[in-house]
Amino acid sequence: MFGWLRPDPVKRLERRYQAKVEEAYKAEKFGDRVAQAALYAEADALLRELEALKAQQASS
Repeated sequence: MFGWLRPDPVKRLERRYQAKVEEAYKAEKFGDRVAQAALYAEADALLRELEALKAQQASS
């Protein structure tokens, strides 16, 4: 009945992924290559987690 009140984990992960990519872009823009690489790696891990969650929801 109140399912619409529950936060959607897919949307939450998508927002976190977008924020990481944006943060990595800003680090790249200012020349911080070490931080940029670390942030893109974190974003990649979030993307893999997001894809796994989507696949799990599709099979359910």
